[in-house]
Amino acid sequence: MVIETAVGVVVSVGALIVLRAFSKDDFAMYDLPLGQRFVTTDAEASKISQEGLKRINSKLRASAGRSEVMSFKERTHYIRQLMDEFFNYVTIPSEISSVMADTVPSEWVLSPNADPDKRLLYIHGGAFFAGSPKSHRVITSRLSETNRCAVLSIDYRLIPENKRSDCVADCEIAYRWMLENGPLGRSSPSSVFVAGDSAGGNLALVLLANLRDMGFRLPNAVIALSPITDGRYASPSIKDNLESDVMLKSLVKRFSWMPRSLISLVATFLAKGDPKDPMISPLLGNLENLPPILIQASEIEILRDDGRRYINKAVASGVDARLQLWANMPHVFQIFYPELPESDQAFTEISRFIEAHC
Repeated sequence: MVIETAVGVVVSVGALIVLRAFSKDDFAMYDLPLGQRFVTTDAEASKISQEGLKRINSKLRASAGRSEVMSFKERTHYIRQLMDEFFNYVTIPSEISSVMADTVPSEWVLSPNADPDKRLLYIHGGAFFAGSPKSHRVITSRLSETNRCAVLSIDYRLIPENKRSDCVADCEIAYRWMLENGPLGRSSPSSVFVAGDSAGGNLALVLLANLRDMGFRLPNAVIALSPITDGRYASPSIKDNLESDVMLKSLVKRFSWMPRSLISLVATFLAKGDPKDPMISPLLGNLENLPPILIQASEIEILRDDGRRYINKAVASGVDARLQLWANMPHVFQIFYPELPESDQAFTEISRFIEAHC
């Protein structure tokens, strides 16, 4: 009986793999148009960028090399600590104050010129298992400074200690709290925005659809930096840009030999849920009746096509959505401000987008 059951399981899994291996990529229709492309043409800025990239890539490769020999538990602890300390050398000009957004530990990030009624919820990246408000203060401080807004940066629950649904729940709780509370106390905002990077970009887009479906006040606009939009990891750039993505290469390369069908099974295990569920893959959900969306990414990162496909589907669904791509940049290059001139350019584009939707 045990042998028959085991054989049945193997046959079932094998059949599933075969079926998925020959399944059609039904999102290839959203690979075009390519999006707005930014290339640094100024000679001095280009020189500064190249020097900065050498330092950044060297540091990233060294960090990745140390983690490759670690166990999963050791690697998780190492990456969490690394992310929190990576930008300790950067001076943060904004005021940081801890706050509980209902049940979610958070911090207000306020530049000297911040309007307390212009609020932005920020959801940090870190592959859902790492990152914190501290690790992303370069981004949150710059957003507050360039947009004169109060940024609520949240410390949502992480996997594997918690479920992906817990990450989403914390985002919803914090957003609803921010609709009634500002840095000066209880009050309603004049305008509301949501932003996030990588895994946080995924959560921002999932949150957006949930808010629409639940009938809550929608943000004026949403900004996602290099978001994960397809939890099946089916976008072409996942493999096409594997060698050029210095930051994510070490996390993804161990699965790169697998056929797409088997990657989908691994994705199911990692997400603790069905990657076809829009709660995990916002690309696969209904994108109609959403507020304006801006996605920024690098042309050479593995998540480029996640952003491209999401934006093109959103536009086809009638949403004011745009994709901006930068050449030769690392994943979430905005976090390397002020070292990279391109990051400053990206923040300028974000400010224009936010100003247009206040």
